[in-house]
Amino acid sequence: MNNHNTLEELREKLFETARGIQKRAYVPYSSFRVGAAIWADNNEVFSGCNVENISYPCGTCAEAGAIAAMIAGGGKKIREILITADGQSLITPCGACLQRIKEFSDENTLIHLSDKTGIKQTLTIKDLLPLAFDDEELHK
Repeated sequence: MNNHNTLEELREKLFETARGIQKRAYVPYSSFRVGAAIWADNNEVFSGCNVENISYPCGTCAEAGAIAAMIAGGGKKIREILITADGQSLITPCGACLQRIKEFSDENTLIHLSDKTGIKQTLTIKDLLPLAFDDEELHK
């Protein structure tokens, strides 16, 4: 990141970005707002929020929106991603989003889970998706 010299400052920026975009979520059916922020390999931060539609639950997850913004913004890999919501417990990405995160991550990618006060848990994609399908399967 250009203006953030330490990982602590970067993670605070991810938290603030995710919490800020979470407020913009379009959730008329569930009322459950989720925000995500990505630190990408191009040192930019990208964000996304969940967007529902009348054919609920066929909406877009916050993680998917953040990944799409990253690709549109020139990023190729996720260095770190932070997911936040206001539920009773921490939320993890759904199965489809775990596979999306896997597509754009490596073994060093960190996944931060937060509530409204800050990061509460940090995991890797391997922790959350230990037997992930990847492109190696296609080349066997």
